[in-house]
Amino acid sequence: MTTPDPTRPSALDDAGAIAQRQLVLLAARARHWQRTRRLTFALLALWLAASFFSVFFARELAGLSLFGWPLSFYLAAQGAALIYLSILAAYALAMRRFDRRYARELGAGAGAGPGDSAAPGPAA
Repeated sequence: MTTPDPTRPSALDDAGAIAQRQLVLLAARARHWQRTRRLTFALLALWLAASFFSVFFARELAGLSLFGWPLSFYLAAQGAALIYLSILAAYALAMRRFDRRYARELGAGAGAGPGDSAAPGPAA
């Protein structure tokens, strides 16, 4: 009987390494979607607040003026659109950052194992 070569990993070690990499990748995916859902919820809450409260408190806001116009009119005509655009910009910037972080985590979690090529991932 021959003795195993200590410099050559066994198939069991390869399977364990592959399983470990898969766990790391699944954890990275879960963190990415958790961040995405939190951001989406926060921005939807801001959208709801901007839409609802400007209408609900229109009478109270009419007493305040911005550039000579009642604040309620300004929010309905200009402010809400600016808030929506800022929500879109915040989402785009945050998702770019989240996707880049996720791509880095995929690259780090893939590791170079025996016979592995570069890990597929989203474009940065």
